[in-house]
Amino acid sequence: MADILIDIARLTKKFGNFTAVDGVSFSVERGEVLGFLGPNGAGKSTTMRMLAGFVRPTIGRASICGYDVIDQGVQARRCLGYLPEGAPCYPDMSVEDFLAFIGRMRGLDGGELRDHIRQSLRLADLLEVSRLPIETLSKGTKRRVGLAQALLHDPDVLVLDEPTDGLDPNQKHQIRQLIRSMAPRKAIIISTHILEEVDAVCTRAIIIAGGRIVADDTPMGLTFKHPSGKLDDAFRLLTRPEEAA
Repeated sequence: MADILIDIARLTKKFGNFTAVDGVSFSVERGEVLGFLGPNGAGKSTTMRMLAGFVRPTIGRASICGYDVIDQGVQARRCLGYLPEGAPCYPDMSVEDFLAFIGRMRGLDGGELRDHIRQSLRLADLLEVSRLPIETLSKGTKRRVGLAQALLHDPDVLVLDEPTDGLDPNQKHQIRQLIRSMAPRKAIIISTHILEEVDAVCTRAIIIAGGRIVADDTPMGLTFKHPSGKLDDAFRLLTRPEEAA
């Protein structure tokens, strides 16, 4: 029987007369890395915020590890590691102090907290800057601090919004290797507009446009949706058919 860790049904979000997300439904099993793709303004980040419990849906529901993200929000978020767009941090804190703060919010303490901090610093390649104030770090390193806080409590579910934004090619390679190494034990969603990210790490991809799902397939399967056999051409055809024609 499938171990479904993320379940989304008819998720809809309206802002006044504007529908940002329109009836989105899908599930993600343990061991899957789902690329959540779409052009700017397609509804990717809004969907991720609803899944994380930060935005209340207008219609529909979402659950993490069987817990409804609204009605059982605390239990759901215990199972979730979330890297939001922009990865807000406290700039005057050191990296280590920030992770300690997050860990205490997660209920960690003492030796367990220290072990989790050390592990997340290692996974995000932050050991050398652990004592530096976050405000002194580069954009890419700040992004890795955001990733470290998402990994800190070793959650079953990861929702990563543009996880390699601002990273140099070597750092992108390291993060993709990390995601691949964690994939068998977790359900992972990567919200991105970078198609090479999907080829590199994803086992499945959903394309959203205008707030609706327009494709759900493997990365290889998506390439067959355009005669050229190229993922970028298939993406353009599905999201902007008038330009791809």
